[in-house]
Amino acid sequence: MTTERARRLRREATAGERRLWALLRDRRLQGLKFRRQFPVGPYVLDFVCLRHRLALEADGPLHDPERDARRDAWLAARGFRVIRFANAEITRDRVHAAVIAAIEPGPGGEV
Repeated sequence: MTTERARRLRREATAGERRLWALLRDRRLQGLKFRRQFPVGPYVLDFVCLRHRLALEADGPLHDPERDARRDAWLAARGFRVIRFANAEITRDRVHAAVIAAIEPGPGGEV
C-alpha cells in the first residue's frame, strides 16, 4: 500500500515538491543521490538521501504540526534527520545551505 501511495504522490507532486525536485534530481546538489516520495516504514518521505539519512520535506499550508512532530520523532529514532521547507522558502540558496549544514561533519567528526 505504501509503495502505491508513493507512486501516486510522485505523479501528483505539488508545485513546491516540483521546485525542490528540480534542485535535487540527477545529483545536482553536491553530487548527492536523492530519491523522491520514498517509503520508509509507515511513511512516505518527500525526498531522502539515504547515504546521509537526510529527509527533506516540502510543507504546504495544510500540514498538521502535531502529526509532523510524531513523524519526525519516529524518523529520528531510526537515525534520520528531517529538514522542512515551507513551499515559499524553497530556493536554491536556502536548500543548498540547509543540506550542506546537515551533512557536514560535526565538531567530533561525526556526520
